[in-house]
Amino acid sequence: MSRETSPSTHRPYGIVRVTRVWGVPRSTIYAQRDRRDTTTTLAKRGPKTPWSDAELTTRIRTCITESPFHGEGHRKVWARLRVAGVRSSKARVLRLMRAADLLGPARVPQRGPAHPHDGTIVPEQPQVMWGTDATATVTLTDGTVTIFGAIDHYTAECVGLHAAKYGTRFEALEPLRQGVSVHFGGFVRGAATGLTLRHDHGSQYLSDAFQAELRFLGITSSPAFVRQPEGNGCIERFFRTLKEQLLWVRHFIDLAELQEALRVFKDTYNQHWLIERLGFRSPAAVRQEFALTPAA
Repeated sequence: MSRETSPSTHRPYGIVRVTRVWGVPRSTIYAQRDRRDTTTTLAKRGPKTPWSDAELTTRIRTCITESPFHGEGHRKVWARLRVAGVRSSKARVLRLMRAADLLGPARVPQRGPAHPHDGTIVPEQPQVMWGTDATATVTLTDGTVTIFGAIDHYTAECVGLHAAKYGTRFEALEPLRQGVSVHFGGFVRGAATGLTLRHDHGSQYLSDAFQAELRFLGITSSPAFVRQPEGNGCIERFFRTLKEQLLWVRHFIDLAELQEALRVFKDTYNQHWLIERLGFRSPAAVRQEFALTPAA
């Protein structure tokens, strides 16, 4: 437009007049003109490596061949290249090794079904399914200790709670023994027949001693799905409450003090903790409605 000739003066308008009328800075016009006239070659930013992909791949093959070990990953290959004076990034070495099929074989975890536990883990009445699990806390004298718990899936009632210095398979049985003694009339053979126990794949719960105790009591073992913590969600939710209301707000001198605090918390929780899915009622109130008679 600035080079157009005025019909009255027969002179070019000029860039000064055109930019003043358009309200555009002259620098913008100059910048656009330079950008249009300049041919830009796009290239990868950053320092340039002296090794092409093909050359670096050859170096990687040599490094793998000369190594006295088998199945080394891209990180160790990258480190050996650096020792040999060949500098590159780990990401580039990984990319080239993957493209050349030089990575060591690795087992790919098999994913289960998208929803292996469709449905609900909450039964229609108490004493049908219990859940058990373990967590940990710290005392000032005894250090780290393990806490085992058991809970009724319907009422969310804590039926057993126990703390021990060492989380062995025998200590894991203590909450179960507490619950069976109170809710099934005694700890005898077949006392809890018909009850199902949900647990994870921890070594304590899969041990021969623990499983033998379940068979003695008539309890059916029900391991949760692997990598599906929702299957044991009732006891997990209880442990969250235990941590938020007790373990994370108090300090405990030793194991004895912790055990006494757990006993008090168990009674307080069962009698006064309100649960939304139960209509904001306590576990004890819901159990009382069913008026269950302990099994003989």
